[in-house]
Amino acid sequence: MGRLDKALKNILSGPDNALDIRNLKYLPRWAVLMIDIGLVTISTILTIFILIDLSPFQYTLLSFFEKTLLVVSVNIFFFYIFKTYAGIIRYSSNVDALKLLLATVSVFASLLIINYATYFLIGEKIFLVGGLLINLWISFSLLFLFRLSVKQAYEYFKVVQKNESLIKAVILGVDENAISIAGALDIEHPKRFKIVGFLSPSVQKSLRILDKPVLQHTQKIHKEISSLGAEAIIFSENSFTPEEKFKLVEECLEHDIAVYNAPLVSSWDDNQPIAKNIKTLQIEDLLEREPIQLEVQNKIDQLTGKTILVTGAAGSIGSEIVRQVSEYNPEKLIILDQAETPIHNLQLEIESSFPDLNFQVIVCDVGNQKRLELMFQNQNIDVVYHAAAYKHVPLMESNPHEAVFVNIHGTKNLADLAVKYKVGHFVMVSTDKAVNPSNVMGASKRAAEMYVQSLYHEQLNHSGHITKFITTRFGNVLGSNGSVVPLFKKQIEQGGPVTITHPDIIRYFMTIPEACQLVLEAGAMGKGGEIFVFDMGEPVKIMDLAIKMIKLAGYQPNKNIKVRITGLRPGEKLYEELLNDECKTLPTHHKKIMIGQEVVRNYEMINQKINKIIKSANNLKNDKVVAKLKDLIPEFKSNNSSYERLDNIAELKKD
Repeated sequence: MGRLDKALKNILSGPDNALDIRNLKYLPRWAVLMIDIGLVTISTILTIFILIDLSPFQYTLLSFFEKTLLVVSVNIFFFYIFKTYAGIIRYSSNVDALKLLLATVSVFASLLIINYATYFLIGEKIFLVGGLLINLWISFSLLFLFRLSVKQAYEYFKVVQKNESLIKAVILGVDENAISIAGALDIEHPKRFKIVGFLSPSVQKSLRILDKPVLQHTQKIHKEISSLGAEAIIFSENSFTPEEKFKLVEECLEHDIAVYNAPLVSSWDDNQPIAKNIKTLQIEDLLEREPIQLEVQNKIDQLTGKTILVTGAAGSIGSEIVRQVSEYNPEKLIILDQAETPIHNLQLEIESSFPDLNFQVIVCDVGNQKRLELMFQNQNIDVVYHAAAYKHVPLMESNPHEAVFVNIHGTKNLADLAVKYKVGHFVMVSTDKAVNPSNVMGASKRAAEMYVQSLYHEQLNHSGHITKFITTRFGNVLGSNGSVVPLFKKQIEQGGPVTITHPDIIRYFMTIPEACQLVLEAGAMGKGGEIFVFDMGEPVKIMDLAIKMIKLAGYQPNKNIKVRITGLRPGEKLYEELLNDECKTLPTHHKKIMIGQEVVRNYEMINQKINKIIKSANNLKNDKVVAKLKDLIPEFKSNNSSYERLDNIAELKKD
């Protein structure tokens, strides 16, 4: 017997053997149904032979073929009613056996009714009642034994296949989802996890679930995990606040305990093995805050039945704005960007996700005033969401004229056209880097803020239509193109090093959906001239972020994955601000959204200086561009940049 086990192991579990039972896919539902139909057909034929052998008397109303066809048809009907073919055979349970019993008994009852109905109508039966009982017994036995055989064969091969190295894990939670996860992982093969127990803050006494111990989680979770002999924990419930979850994960990572996240079983992907649905916890899961609850009706009033323009629509923020606006059934959605391939991909996505949406894709640079004017002439635009911008600090520090062309000139083009063509609302996406800017990118965004604010107030001095200009300021957006989290992920996947510009650098973070919710809310609540600022919670130290991401990936910082300090990049700050010293804040109807009251400067002066900045940019005079930006924005002080010398010149001029 030992030789047989060894031979089976070599045949079925060899590393290069295509017959490895763990590689076998689940039988599709149609295949299970066809097998069941075949078994029922065999059962009916066997019944007929048994009856012929037992008694020469048979009812002749229907031929043997017709009787078989009738029995099989009734069986198919009840297979469909009870969905006996819907389960995964290797995981058959008592519930599946009950479904089979109900289906076969229902078949027997239905055939019995048909039998006596023909007797009362035409005076002759179709089946011998004893034959129906024999068929019930044989068909149920064959169907049940088929499932039992597959299940037992699979269990046997699981015993043979002992070469897996399993992750010993505990599940945090004892709700239905947690129990379902544990049960699914126990029967899944190839196995990835061995569940050794459960932890729950609500359990007061010793319990066992699925023959596994349940411990009460109190204070030191790493000790509880170690006491169960585990090396990993799987989060299965959402009852913890983000802060509580963060603390638990931090403690686990400090003690080299791997952390995994399990979604609701109902949302699992059926096309991949069960264990694949258990994923390593992502840093985004820890940085996300409680979702903000915003009013829906004001956005319905703002967007439904209106013509909406989104610039920078192919970017991280712009594309999410497009998705969220599409939910509100606008009359027309205009999607504008200069990036051909990303906007093409977005077009395909919108066509698939919103097949009834009336939308138009325009490839255009916001610096192209003539092309923009043609668009405004041909479209009766109600709301503009302006997300087009260059955002990378080091690149704009090297190319100030490009920052001016897009971030300043592009905004000016759109703002002027919005006023000329009587747009209702103009919502501009800005950045916390516009506050006390230390780089060209932040200064260009601050200049754009100043222009739209002053333009709004200039309109108040004249009669007629007033376009409401509204600005929103964000911190860093998780998962956006070129942001730090995707960069760290890529560096970790490549084996490091993870590069950080300074050990003390901190940043605010928010998710892309949060940022876009704020944009839509600002557009709906804004009266004109405001700068909306989001309460982004506590800032995150980037060094801590990198360390946690390395540990979450299962590595040891500076052992498996190196962390390298590269030095601050040109124009980069150690920390960002959402408001400058002169700015006051006002509350809104939502506690997480504030209005920053910046000092509004004279439109004529702002317009004149911005035109000079644009002229210098057209001449590709970088020093003049930056010097004029500093003249427009006195608080703009370059940091770690070649343009710091211009600050000194400015100071000398003051003296």
